[in-house]
Amino acid sequence: MNTKVTLAGVELKNPVMTASGTFGSGVEYSEFVDLNRLGAVVTKGVANVPWPGNPTPRVAEVYGGMLNAIGLQNPGIDVFVKRDIPFLKQFDTKIIVNVCGRTTEDYLEVVERLGDEPVDLLEINISCPNVKEGGIAFGQDPKAVEAITREVRRHAKQPVIMKLSPNVTDITVMAKAAEAGGADALSLINTLTGMKIDINRRTFALANRTGGFSGPAVKPVAVRMVYQTANAVRIPVIGMGGITTAEDAVEFLMAGATAVSVGTANFFNPYATVEIADGIERFMAEHGVEDIRELIGCVK
Repeated sequence: MNTKVTLAGVELKNPVMTASGTFGSGVEYSEFVDLNRLGAVVTKGVANVPWPGNPTPRVAEVYGGMLNAIGLQNPGIDVFVKRDIPFLKQFDTKIIVNVCGRTTEDYLEVVERLGDEPVDLLEINISCPNVKEGGIAFGQDPKAVEAITREVRRHAKQPVIMKLSPNVTDITVMAKAAEAGGADALSLINTLTGMKIDINRRTFALANRTGGFSGPAVKPVAVRMVYQTANAVRIPVIGMGGITTAEDAVEFLMAGATAVSVGTANFFNPYATVEIADGIERFMAEHGVEDIRELIGCVK
């Protein structure tokens, strides 16, 4: 039975990856999860300098999922290179570094620093507010998507995955813009924008007022967007958004995703990623599927 998939020339032993920001760099989860069993570990967002993140409270539970406004808190590229890459290199899994920034120059600084590091792919988080363009996220303007993709691609030594925001009118416009800019793959969806009000305290549940909505409730939106995107571009798509079980993951594969990322599920089930990888194999065995590629995009 073959569970291997290829993303931009990089072969993964199976299609199951972690979603950025939900798994740290794997240190905490390595007590529960054998990282060797995963197709790839996607790190938390890494910036050119340490980011303190947003004020607290910055996480709230909501029906069917959660809101977060962490604000991409991270220790910066220097600490990441010294501490996290050596840790991940101990394992037989691919390393995908999620890169964030406030300006194009911020992204490029990180991308260039990673050029000589032993990481396999770069995932560019374009849901960050573009400070030079009045704070609108890079990923909400197709011209900005194409421009930043082109710049990153020009400076990157590793293949580039552009992570798309769902907070747009037409996801395929953004996907095509990233492809035109030279993206090697796409990942989606990032979180939807949500809000929760604490009616007893008459205030916002998050200090930031709004936050990223993730978890099982977003899955139908994510599956739809992955399907649309996979049918609009020629490059591979990584699907994510509310994946909790192997059946959820298979649904994304059938919609056209080459690989899947598991995020919010890690918070309530630290074993989720490995259970999903095992479950995909069980599904294949039960349905007589010899090669996982038979499932990818099989629903048209």
